[in-house]
Amino acid sequence: METLESELTCPICLELFEDPLLLPCAHSLCFNCAHRILVSHCSTSKPLESISAFQCPTCRYVITLNHRGLEGLKRNVTLQNIIDRFQKASLSGPNSPTESRRLQPQRPYTATISGTIAGTIGGSGGTSGGSARGSPATSSHSHSHANHANHANHANHTNHTNANHSPAVVAKMDPRISCQFCEQDPPREAVKTCVTCEVSYCDRCLRATHPNKKPFTSHRLVEPVPDTHIRGLTCLEHENEKVNMYCLVDDQLICALCKLVGRHREHQVSSLTERFDKLKQTLENNLTNLVKRNSELENQMAKLIQICQQVEVNTAMHEAKLVEECDELVEIIRQRKQVIAVKIKESKVMKLRKLAQQIANCRQCLERSSALITQAEQSLKENDHARFLQTARNVAERVAMATASSQVLIPDVNLNEAFDNFALDFSREKKILEGLDYLTAPNPPSIRDELCTASHDTITVHWTSEDEFSVTSYELQYTIYTGQTNFISLYNSADSWMIVPNIKQNHYTVHGLQSGTRYIFFVKAINQAGSRNSEPARLKTNSQPFKLDPKTAHKKLRLSNDCLTMEKDESSLKKSHTPERFSGTGSYGAAGNVFIDSGCHYWEVLLGASTWYAIGVAYKSAPKNEWSGKNSSSWVFSRCNNNFMVRHDGKEMLVEASLQLRRLGVLLDYDNNSLSFYDAMNSQHIHTFEVSFLLPVVPTFMIWNKSVMILSGLPVPDFVDGVASDLQEQQQQQMGLCRQESPYLTGMKTCH
Repeated sequence: METLESELTCPICLELFEDPLLLPCAHSLCFNCAHRILVSHCSTSKPLESISAFQCPTCRYVITLNHRGLEGLKRNVTLQNIIDRFQKASLSGPNSPTESRRLQPQRPYTATISGTIAGTIGGSGGTSGGSARGSPATSSHSHSHANHANHANHANHTNHTNANHSPAVVAKMDPRISCQFCEQDPPREAVKTCVTCEVSYCDRCLRATHPNKKPFTSHRLVEPVPDTHIRGLTCLEHENEKVNMYCLVDDQLICALCKLVGRHREHQVSSLTERFDKLKQTLENNLTNLVKRNSELENQMAKLIQICQQVEVNTAMHEAKLVEECDELVEIIRQRKQVIAVKIKESKVMKLRKLAQQIANCRQCLERSSALITQAEQSLKENDHARFLQTARNVAERVAMATASSQVLIPDVNLNEAFDNFALDFSREKKILEGLDYLTAPNPPSIRDELCTASHDTITVHWTSEDEFSVTSYELQYTIYTGQTNFISLYNSADSWMIVPNIKQNHYTVHGLQSGTRYIFFVKAINQAGSRNSEPARLKTNSQPFKLDPKTAHKKLRLSNDCLTMEKDESSLKKSHTPERFSGTGSYGAAGNVFIDSGCHYWEVLLGASTWYAIGVAYKSAPKNEWSGKNSSSWVFSRCNNNFMVRHDGKEMLVEASLQLRRLGVLLDYDNNSLSFYDAMNSQHIHTFEVSFLLPVVPTFMIWNKSVMILSGLPVPDFVDGVASDLQEQQQQQMGLCRQESPYLTGMKTCH
């Protein structure tokens, strides 16, 4: 019966339908409740008679009224009959729900509107009102509540004061919950809280107000909780109205009147449950991220602490090493001091010995000369001529001999023996000692892109280093660039890296590379203290060079001696027939002499005055007796007089190109499954095929007049990279259609 009653309840007044109207949306509404809704839309400038529409409170469908107003809506006679039967059945029992309903005082209109709008937003329609009933059960209840308004005001004050506190916090602030029904002062302590009545009772008041009979047996009694937890938050703009929805525009809690007649009338709102779930999910996600971030910070902090500890350990180790090294230097200096001091002493003894010998020789010569001088002086005193001549002749000879040999008798003095030319010069060693310092890892080198060169299978890398004199050697590392932007994770995948160690110069040439392939290079500067890497450099080998293969050329084509130019020649030349030769009528083509199965390759074709040609790529299995692009194994860009088109699998599509096109650029990116054509002179993109290549492809060329020339092995121009990145998404969409038949102009008139 309760389920049926909820189905027969008006979503506005929360009573059984009375004189129900059948709305166009198939919902029902009491006539008086519909009239109340219209009244709520009235204003001084908008009388009741001018209101021509309102929204269904259940589904928000706009109900349009005619000139009769509500009288123009149909009465739901069937629903009224069901209600009459339900009321009769309910009156047959003493404790019928209808009787209980009669005893309950009706809520004011504003309260019923709140329940209606909240139920509507919650998506429960008219049935939402069943759980919204929460008034006191009897008229005596209402009278007692009126007598104890001071307790209700105190509860409302608590509600506003502690609106932002959880029930646990409120209970902690005021652990004693008073009875809100007692007339004595102070009131007794509450023992139960009635969730249905939204009132806390002491034991005496609970027995008086909730006898053990219906409808009170259905009231939900819980342990005493604060009034703010039961009654919830009230609207800031409409007194005594509970907030029951959330304004998404102003980001605030509102009541039903705010949405119905207030300033939030035109705003988008959400139910509290929906907003609660969304905000709770957001908070949980943010909390998860915050916890994750805290965990990462803790790990980072642990690593930093570990690094600090390692710094302490390394510092102590280096300090001990410094003392050890300096002590060794001091010991070396001390030993060298002793050695040099011994040398000085030995030199001193040797020099003094020589000087003493010379002094002894000089003293001996001096004594002989002094004796001769004395004897000569005695002879000079003799006045007797005869005696003088007899004695002085011998003396004179001895003096003459002594005078003549005086240079021999007097020893030479060697000034070098005085140590004047001996010096101690340690200026160089002092300068070295003054420059003593700990050695650090060299600064990262810098790869000079502008100096690097490449061919189709080699790349020469040049780099510079600020610490060139402290670098012991360099190490070059390289790998194929796969488009991965995270160079750190790419660098950590050591298995894919090639390493060239012990390089002494500032450049190195790497051989044996794949043509048309982009590589990542690192240079590592190394010394005894460690090593540091340069920033990564992306360098690319040139495209695969090729020429025209004479064995594939049609017999009515003439190739130049260097096999780079092909010319249409109507004179039939005798050429041996081979399976790879273009041989069909009108299939005046030739292929390159290489098959490409990887990399990115670019070549250009000088078109000259030719106005009828087809240029592209093909599998080896492509038929040679028909035009390129007429089968599923070839893709070409073609010109037929003033028409430019792309062709594949017999389907053609017109494209825009300049009639002055003289230089056609072809970019084959095998790894990324694309074939693009460019106006190389004007740096303009023409078309891109998105192809999942399954086999190696060969460049193909067809002409029907004049001649063309091939330029291969070229680096990819800068404008090609820019255009390719700008048009990548557009070309993917275009070639997605290209795999279907609809975008191609099938049945186009073919040039002959």
